[in-house]
Amino acid sequence: MNPVITAWSAFSPFGAGADAFRAGIRAGVPVPGLVPGFDARAVLGSKGTRSMDRVTALSVAVTGQLTSGLSTAGLVLGTTGSTQSTMDFTRSSLEGERPFYVDAARFPSTVMNCAAGQCAIWHQLKGPNATVAGGRVSGLLALNYSRRLQASGRAGTLLCGAAEEYSAARAQLSPDGTVLGEGAAMLRLDPPGTQDGLADVVALEFGVHEAADAGPILLSCLRRALDKADAKPGDIGVLATDGAADEALAELFSDHHPERVPCATLIGDTAAAAATFQILAVLTAAEDDSALAGRLALVTAVDHDGSLGCALLRLRRPAPIQVSAP
Repeated sequence: MNPVITAWSAFSPFGAGADAFRAGIRAGVPVPGLVPGFDARAVLGSKGTRSMDRVTALSVAVTGQLTSGLSTAGLVLGTTGSTQSTMDFTRSSLEGERPFYVDAARFPSTVMNCAAGQCAIWHQLKGPNATVAGGRVSGLLALNYSRRLQASGRAGTLLCGAAEEYSAARAQLSPDGTVLGEGAAMLRLDPPGTQDGLADVVALEFGVHEAADAGPILLSCLRRALDKADAKPGDIGVLATDGAADEALAELFSDHHPERVPCATLIGDTAAAAATFQILAVLTAAEDDSALAGRLALVTAVDHDGSLGCALLRLRRPAPIQVSAP
């Protein structure tokens, strides 16, 4: 049985909320960089946000758009935390008169699971709470973790997403020429058998690569995913990739040309959030094309540190479940 994606929302360089993301994908105009106008205090209020870093604020904000009536839901978040917070805290220890002369209130932001924990506290989510880190594959790994929680009976409805912030520290660690973006994307994932929904998660596969062999490893993942879905390449109607190891896709689709939905080229490199944004992009494409109902959507992700993965979604009806910004 397959988990069901029933709703989603996003804070992206296109703006706040699902409608802004849809409009941006449909317009096809690149707008990488910051989420426009996003300020933690303006969106979340002044209480509890003084020491909140950007990736946590984005995560809390997007989670709040899907939490109505979901106090028992769990949360799985794909993120590597805030690079800026970690660097700033470490620097303050080195530059201070004593190594322990630091702002203790800022220490939680240096911990990888800070954002997920704050989401649960802020929105009083009582279910399982987990953080998964895997670079650009984080969103797919979080989806797989969510699937396993549901399959084992440890969770019912889950919020599953990923987040990444734009910062000077992150820019310093990125390869030259990388166009950065940021944001947070969140899916509502209901248990298998849910009648109303946008897509079923039918297969997830992962692998480990070295830079020279990402293509063959990704191709192996794609073929395993298709086998699990009892499908063939021609069943895939739409795909979104991060642009890496595209030779694997060329070999898989030698005589078939599914629709490609741009994402990274429009909002920039969103790192840990990239794969989840790609899922939102194919869901948007399905809303616009009723012919995609019943067909498969493919999402692939390759991280330069060695992880890669893919997801196959069975698209349902094209009409979206509306989730608007507050």
